[in-house]
Amino acid sequence: MKKIITYGTFDLFHKGHYNMLKRAKEYGDYLVVGVTGENYDVGRGKLNVYDSLATRIENVQKTGFADEIIVEEYLGQKIGDIIKYDIDSFVIGDDWVGKFDHLSKYCNMVYLERTKGISSTQIREETFNQYDIGIVCDFVDDNQIVKEAKLVNGFEVKNVYSDDNRILDAFKEKYDVKNTFEDYDAMIESSDIIYVHCDINERFNYIYRALKAGKHVLYDPPISFSSEKLKKLIELSKQKNVIFMENNKMVHIYVFNQLLWMTQGGLIGDILSFNCSISKNDITRSNLFYDLSVVALLPMIKIMGENYEHFDFQVSKEGDNIEFASMNFVYGKGRAIINVGNNVRVDNQIEIIGTKGTIRMKDDWWRSKSFELHTPGSNDVQLFNTNFEGNGFKYLIREMSRMLSNNRVDSKSIFEEESLKIAEILEHIRKQRYNYD
Repeated sequence: MKKIITYGTFDLFHKGHYNMLKRAKEYGDYLVVGVTGENYDVGRGKLNVYDSLATRIENVQKTGFADEIIVEEYLGQKIGDIIKYDIDSFVIGDDWVGKFDHLSKYCNMVYLERTKGISSTQIREETFNQYDIGIVCDFVDDNQIVKEAKLVNGFEVKNVYSDDNRILDAFKEKYDVKNTFEDYDAMIESSDIIYVHCDINERFNYIYRALKAGKHVLYDPPISFSSEKLKKLIELSKQKNVIFMENNKMVHIYVFNQLLWMTQGGLIGDILSFNCSISKNDITRSNLFYDLSVVALLPMIKIMGENYEHFDFQVSKEGDNIEFASMNFVYGKGRAIINVGNNVRVDNQIEIIGTKGTIRMKDDWWRSKSFELHTPGSNDVQLFNTNFEGNGFKYLIREMSRMLSNNRVDSKSIFEEESLKIAEILEHIRKQRYNYD
């Protein structure tokens, strides 16, 4: 018996999929079809899959060509499948020519010409609502949103605004954004979503004007040095019934949600200590300390809670910029220490100590692929990981896509009270230490 195998996502099943399966079956007597699993798709950054795994399997089954259907769950599974099912030929579309030649050691490779004039991408473009994103920037950096937005159905960065023509020209050349605007109101009118990616001193004004115009807003937190201003924007977004979402991508990645489950679900016991450090070296950006602090404070708030009993801090300052700060939070049954360095190097890591175990995330933990679990009385270290590419913006955009699809304007990833608590902490540091108004 000659056995054939092929793989695919088979999303939005169409004639091209049908023809591929039909022709693959003609190469042998027994056809094994691998359908990509949902976690595998997400892990490799393919977030524009619309149909559920069950629907995609059912559609393949309905063709009658598959003798056996399996789920592709991880990178590198193909070699194991070829050996396990004693495959004679691997059949795949010619858009993959050369990508699987290494499998010719295990079986015969066949690249088939795809059906012309139809694709899942084309169907998506014709089916889903399209959302144009506009960026407000004051330096030539897109935070990877241009590339990663394209990985989610219906989203594309088309517009950019700056009050500096040199930045506009350089931004357009670097990222190939279609439209540049010197008039902010004109960009607002041409966009469905505004991403405010600029200095903290300017964020409130840009966000306020975009919300006032009824546009959805993504923004780099914090929005200002005032918690009252954040409250004002939250209320305005509710009045306008639009999404007001902060760019803290970490909470949308799978590894962090695994970690959150383990800490909130009591799997490492009662939390005794939370230690978090973050640093960057960027002398070109003023007030970077506050941007970094939001990233560090959010996991603390989510894991330890908002109701600490006491809070104190120490800072080192160069001019108007805070170069280093150590924040100490005392809870009823534990303690949290946050170290933030701007031009002062600290080891980027999170360590969470519980009565039944310790969790560690190292290096750039805010976009981590993994964390370690150390259990008392054992030398074994459990590693929890997932695939993760880019800087995580695609996961945030996918969350926004879900909200829009479900007619929701509130995210369950970052709650309103969490953002307000962080704003209050940063406001306290700024006012108490430096007597700012």
